[in-house]
Amino acid sequence: MTSVTRQQSHQLDTINRRLPIVILAMVVASALLLLALASFQWLSPEVDREFRQRGLANTTSVETIPAERGLIYDRDGEPLAFNQIEYRFGVSPNLVTDPATVARELALILNLDEFDIYRKITTTTGPWVLITTEGPVSAEVAQQVLDNEELSLPTRGERVWRRFYPQGTLASQILGFTIDENATGAMGLEAYYNDQLAGRTIDEVVSTVPLYAPEAVDEVRQQGMDLVLTIDRDLQFLVESRLAQYVAENNAQSGTIIVMESRTGSILAMASSPTFDPNNFINANVELLTTPAITNTYEPGSIFKILTVAAAIESGTVDENWTYNDTGSLEAASIVVQNSDRKSYGIRNATEVLVNSLNIGVATMAMEMGPDLFYQAMRRFGIGALTRIDISGEASGILKEPGESDWSESDLLTNSFGQGLSVTPIQMITAANAIANDGLMMQPRIVQQRIVGDDVQNIEPVVLRRVIGIDTAHAVRDMMVQVVLDPNGANLAAVPGYSIAGKTGTAQIPNAVGYEEGTSIASFIGFFPADDPRVTVLIRLDRPAGYWGSRTAAPAFQDLAEQLVLYLAIPNDTVRLNLAAQGGHTSTVR
Repeated sequence: MTSVTRQQSHQLDTINRRLPIVILAMVVASALLLLALASFQWLSPEVDREFRQRGLANTTSVETIPAERGLIYDRDGEPLAFNQIEYRFGVSPNLVTDPATVARELALILNLDEFDIYRKITTTTGPWVLITTEGPVSAEVAQQVLDNEELSLPTRGERVWRRFYPQGTLASQILGFTIDENATGAMGLEAYYNDQLAGRTIDEVVSTVPLYAPEAVDEVRQQGMDLVLTIDRDLQFLVESRLAQYVAENNAQSGTIIVMESRTGSILAMASSPTFDPNNFINANVELLTTPAITNTYEPGSIFKILTVAAAIESGTVDENWTYNDTGSLEAASIVVQNSDRKSYGIRNATEVLVNSLNIGVATMAMEMGPDLFYQAMRRFGIGALTRIDISGEASGILKEPGESDWSESDLLTNSFGQGLSVTPIQMITAANAIANDGLMMQPRIVQQRIVGDDVQNIEPVVLRRVIGIDTAHAVRDMMVQVVLDPNGANLAAVPGYSIAGKTGTAQIPNAVGYEEGTSIASFIGFFPADDPRVTVLIRLDRPAGYWGSRTAAPAFQDLAEQLVLYLAIPNDTVRLNLAAQGGHTSTVR
């Protein structure tokens, strides 16, 4: 008995000695286990990122959400381009319990092939498949999908913006159009200001699992910039309507009109015919998807003579006493220059050179100036250079100069009357407008305000440079008034009661072997009132049946000018001068 008791006592002592060690081991093991469990809660950034990405890949998708494209308004706030919301729809196959029903309901609403939808749902292995592959659907159709109980769980709609032009063809060549679901600008203002109009898109994480909400993305979507144009919508409509009439009446191939505010360079209207509808540009003739007023180059012909005369006066080559003897031909630089009517005019002064549009007269001026002075002046007028108007696609025209391999001395003569060089309509009116604006060349502009949220940026008129002095500008202006007053000249452009300064042009059309027979580009450029110009207007008619600018473009100018003085509320000369004498003025466009 005593032996058993001793053995039990020994065992208890052994247990008591080892118990602390066991307890310590258990505590250590527990601590290690707790640390291991805790490590799953506080993973390293790399491991945590990997687990999150795997989880998101299985439960979410990333949707690029475009910013709403900026709107475009005319000068009075009338919308010219805005956005409509449309939707594209897709299905999450893993959430579809009855593919046949989903396919049938979507086909009925979206007017798509039921079998094709069923095939996409049942054969797609990914988390989402696009159903509206032919393009987005309207908000009205989208609402029918969203309201359908059979489709609410597996179907997801993505909002997209579609550009809409409420005025149809109006100002389409200025505005341009957008392509693809990102509404990328393809021409005109839409292309030139594409980055600003587009704003900034964001990537939004979208759940593909019901009742699962992904973490919010802390990004602010930036709406595109709004533009307010210098264009007057009603005036633009008037100009486009009249231009279509002039093209039809003269059986012309096409035509262009630009109306510029003389003191600021702002474009009030700019149109070409034929045109297109930017809402349906896909069906338009691709040749019409341009802005002819800034892209089409041509030899300007006799309207260019006003620049040559201005250059000659500014250089001191020509003054009020200058004359020359017009014998009907001028042989120089291995060519023979003749007047368009092949007549000789005897002793003539500078005013008579413009009134009678004498090629020999301006060629004589150019010869007396010499190439250095002549081409320096043309560069100041911006010939051969971009005007940098804020519309995409502008061409620079061509002006060959001494020192270039393809220039010859004969170019000096032909350039003087608008042959052997090329300009765009916007380039020509910008140069001529410097004469109207007392010798100051203005930057042509089409946008007068840029708006981002509450921030409104006014775009002020910009003077590019002084091209000629005030006295020179007034001298040429007075000559241009005489051009319109002359009964044998461009008097068909005259508007009763108003002083008009203008010049006709009848330009030949070059081809591979010389010039086309029997065709022309007829034009007229002018400004009014002559002594205090409000607007400068260029009219160009391509291949009119009447051929001569004095018989086609000049009457068109008269008709348009009569409409402009009414629309812009320009008083006749008598009323205007009486008002000025009393301290009033009428020099602001409405």
